[in-house]
Amino acid sequence: MSTAPTPASGEHASEPAPMVNVVEVTELSDPRLADYSHLTDVALRKARSSEFGLYLAESALVLERAVGAGHVPRSVLALGGSLDEVVAALGQWAETVPIFVGPGELLAELTGYILHRGIIASMNRPLLQPVGEVLQDARLVVVLENVADPTNVGAIFRSVGAVGADAVLVTPRCSDPFYRRAIRVSMGTVLQVPWTRSGDWDTLEPQLRTAGFHIAALALSPDAVSLRDFARDFSDTDGRPDKLALVLGAEGDGLTDSALAAADTIVSIPMAHGIDSLNVAAASAVALWAVSG
Repeated sequence: MSTAPTPASGEHASEPAPMVNVVEVTELSDPRLADYSHLTDVALRKARSSEFGLYLAESALVLERAVGAGHVPRSVLALGGSLDEVVAALGQWAETVPIFVGPGELLAELTGYILHRGIIASMNRPLLQPVGEVLQDARLVVVLENVADPTNVGAIFRSVGAVGADAVLVTPRCSDPFYRRAIRVSMGTVLQVPWTRSGDWDTLEPQLRTAGFHIAALALSPDAVSLRDFARDFSDTDGRPDKLALVLGAEGDGLTDSALAAADTIVSIPMAHGIDSLNVAAASAVALWAVSG
C-alpha cells in the first residue's frame, strides 16, 4: 500500500490544486481499513475508536450531506474513477482525510459487498442533541415509536426532508437512523433533518406538552378521526399547522398503549378496496403532506 499526496484533477493551471492524501490499496493489512472490514451496524455504533461510534456514508451525495451537516470523516474508500467526486464532497477535509483507492475486487473483499456507488466513507457519529433543543424551534415533528426496519426509517426521513417537517424523535427501541441501509434509503436526509433519541412516553409526553405540541397518533381505532378531517380542522389562520407531533408506530404491532394514551387525537388514513392500512413509510408521506398546509 502506497501513499501519494495528489492534486485534484480539473484545476486551472493558475490555481493551486488542493493536495489530497490518496492511499493506493494493494493489500488489506492497513489498520485504517478496519472501519470497512465486514463490520455490522451495531459494531460500528459501538466502535471504541470514536467517541460516539461510527457510521458509513455511501455515495458522493451522502458524503457531501454528511460533511455539510458538520460530521467529521475518518477516511474514504473509493474506486479509482471516483476520486474527483470524493475531493469535491470532502470540501475542507480533502487535504487531511485519507482516501483509499483500489480495484473493485479488492475493495469488495474488504467490505463484503460491491461498491455500486463507487464511494463509501467512515464517519464519526455526532453527539445527539437533547430533546428540548431539537423541539425548540420546531412546529411539525415526527415521532417514530419502535419502527424496527431501517428501510422504513430511511424512507420516513426522506419524506420528512421532502415535505419539510422540522425534526424527528426516535424512541429507545426504534432502529438506528445511522444504520447503513437507513442512510442509503433516505438519500442522506438522515444527515440533514434534525433528530435525536427520546426517552419512553413517561418522559417524552411531558417534553412535548411543555414545548406546546398537539400529539396526533396514526393508528387503526374505532374512534379515530379521518386524516382528511384532521388536516382541515387542525390549522391556524394562515393555513399552516400549529405545533404538531405525528406519532408513527411499529410495522406489525402498531403503536403501544402508552403512545395511544399520550395522544390528543388518534388519526387514520381512509382506505379503500378492503385494505386496512399503508406501510408505515407510505403513511408518513401521506400524513405529512396532508398536515403541511
